Amino acid sequence: MKSRAILNLMFVAIVALGVAVPAIAQDSAQAPQAGAPAPAAQQTARVAAGRKQKISGVVISREADKMIVRDINGSDVAVTVSGATKISEKKANPFRSAKNYPVTALLRGLEVEVEGRGDSSGVMVAEKIKFTDDDFGVARSLDSRVAPVETRVTTTEGRVDTAENRLTAAEQNAQRLSGQLEELAAVANTARGGAKAAQETADQALAASKANSADIQATNDRISAIDNYEAKQNITVNFKVNSAVLSDEAKMALDEIATQAKAEKGYLIQVTGFASADGTEAKNRALSERRADAVKRYLAEHDIPLHRMINPFGFGELKPVAENNTREGRKQNRRVEVAILVNKGLTASR
Repeated sequence: MKSRAILNLMFVAIVALGVAVPAIAQDSAQAPQAGAPAPAAQQTARVAAGRKQKISGVVISREADKMIVRDINGSDVAVTVSGATKISEKKANPFRSAKNYPVTALLRGLEVEVEGRGDSSGVMVAEKIKFTDDDFGVARSLDSRVAPVETRVTTTEGRVDTAENRLTAAEQNAQRLSGQLEELAAVANTARGGAKAAQETADQALAASKANSADIQATNDRISAIDNYEAKQNITVNFKVNSAVLSDEAKMALDEIATQAKAEKGYLIQVTGFASADGTEAKNRALSERRADAVKRYLAEHDIPLHRMINPFGFGELKPVAENNTREGRKQNRRVEVAILVNKGLTASR
């Protein structure tokens, strides 16, 4: 009777183990792999203590009283902003007074001219900061596009942290089950008078564990790619001089890419506008934005949801694909580039 009771206990434990292991695999299937370490930040250039210096560059990082300015040579300079710092407009019109700006106007992406002196820690203490009104407008536009994207990235990171916690819990459960399996093998060996049956049970459990590990790894690979996008299709449409009107040829190309996008899963459409160097920088920047907006509106008429399209952005004369000193080169630079970005995590094989 005692031997039969032991065998019944062993049977109940095996059934419980068979139910628990698939549950662990299902919970772990949604956990991402740990991310790779972030790349090291670029070192900032030091300014000698007491030395007066003037730099021109772009604000790439902004805190309450400090910012990082990357100059035209690619060097990063740490700049401290105090209550004595004068922030004003770098005006082109000599017949009016320059505007004064609050410290909150120092946005990322703003092109600035900074005059100041180095302190004992090698940081430049700003005395004067100047920038044009046009550059301030561009920086505000860029900030309005970047902030929502950063919010979405932060939300995604929160979901990844939750998945990692679930994976840790699953690993702890697996360790507990491993200990229970060892105890079960000992009971089976004692009850049946040998190790053969216990070894067979352990072999079966090990095989099931390996199969579950392969499934978990495959799922982790899909989750780790959830924020990775790759360009599935790229096209370029061109415009006439000073025009943001789509030609018939451009519309045909956009018709085709809209059809292809609807057939994809987890896609985004990126629209970026450009201009040749035919006019002023400010005019070309505005013209490139109108061209990008014209493409976005045309795609929306094809029932492409607005949340699938990244906010269009105009680079103006920046990033030319050909020389602007030839007629053919300027024709190539008057363009809008459209790319279908496909989410790797959602399109990976299940």
